[in-house]
Amino acid sequence: MAIFTGFQNIFKIAELKNRLLFTFALLAVYRIGAHIPTPGINGEELSKFLMERGGALMGFFDMFSGGALSRLTIFALGIMPYISASIILQLLTVVVPAIGKLAKEGERGRKKIVQYTRYGTVVISAIQSFGIATGIESMNQGAFVQSPGWSFRLMTMITLTSGTAFIMWLGEQITERGIGNGISMIIFAGIVARFPNAVINSVRLVKSGELNLILMLILIVIMVAVVGIIIFVERGQRKIPVQYAKRVVGRKVYGGQSTHLPLKVNSSGVIPPIFASSIIMFPATIAGFIAIPWVQSVAKQLSPGNLIYTMLYVGMIFFFAYFYTAIIFNPVDIADNLKKHGGFIPGVRPGQSTSEYIYRVLARITFGGAIYLSVICILPDIFGKYFNVPFYFGGTSLLIVVGVALDTISQIESHLVTRSYEGFLKKGKIRGRRG
Repeated sequence: MAIFTGFQNIFKIAELKNRLLFTFALLAVYRIGAHIPTPGINGEELSKFLMERGGALMGFFDMFSGGALSRLTIFALGIMPYISASIILQLLTVVVPAIGKLAKEGERGRKKIVQYTRYGTVVISAIQSFGIATGIESMNQGAFVQSPGWSFRLMTMITLTSGTAFIMWLGEQITERGIGNGISMIIFAGIVARFPNAVINSVRLVKSGELNLILMLILIVIMVAVVGIIIFVERGQRKIPVQYAKRVVGRKVYGGQSTHLPLKVNSSGVIPPIFASSIIMFPATIAGFIAIPWVQSVAKQLSPGNLIYTMLYVGMIFFFAYFYTAIIFNPVDIADNLKKHGGFIPGVRPGQSTSEYIYRVLARITFGGAIYLSVICILPDIFGKYFNVPFYFGGTSLLIVVGVALDTISQIESHLVTRSYEGFLKKGKIRGRRG
């Protein structure tokens, strides 16, 4: 009952209600745009061809665009160019000292990095859209392109780049004036929009006898259990106790309190499976368009469900889990900040010993987080190959949906509690991935 009361309280707060309505309105605009076709392209024929020949990579990127990529609508590139530009900027903060210094300059530095990310998004979108236009022309001009040539290439490049820039603007507006992280909400909307088709396909399989009803019920129970596990792990933290020494300034005593340093079990989020999938499936997809027997054999081995693919996928998830955690989490900086403010971990000497201790703890929990990501991400392949049943919303998509839902509910609850309303739970507080 507390959850229903919490939802009722949402509409009692004018600001929160307006933020939610604003978010839903912009997400509706995004979904409408995902169905507007790109000029000069036969979307239906192209969609059939891409899904037949594109294989796993097409399905993977089509998930992030909410189905717009397979139909090549004006939002075909989706938000992936923005994500790519953001990740590149984060990597450059470690590699390039000037950008790293900019990231530490507070609000001014953050605005500069956001501006660079926008420029990078436009550049990446322009390159990708021009490549798509050229590739479509070379595949089958008569069936897919109505008027091939430079006019078609430029029109496609301008249309798709503008579409991505508009999606980026929608995401920033949601973040600023709506609820939740705008970019995450757009990805969330694209994934959830495919849920009705998944339900319809499952019902069709059960009615036709291709899928046993009991097996389908077992599958639903497993999916619910997986969602529970994701919520449990995404909220999981390793709390390192921190003690602050007492300081006497004049007649006042400062410090002396005890707190903790929270380390998330899955610090890297969904970045490892996204990177791993992209790197493995890219050569497999390219090979799928080459009609050479040994190349087709390699493509088959690198497709989901095969042992080689699974081993490479899990190995890369582990690599990127440690790599990305090392980028966003610096034990040396944390140890220095603790030392400057008079903080220390009980039983550990300040300075280098503290950084080494934090590093060891972080390495152990990252190992557990990588195992968790690997198991969740290979579940769809296991069910598809060995049980011949669909496992919708498995893997990366399920991680994104649950994580974004947790963050959004956490923000809504913060608004409720700030204005002296009860949250969604009578005891405790719903904590998002960052809270």
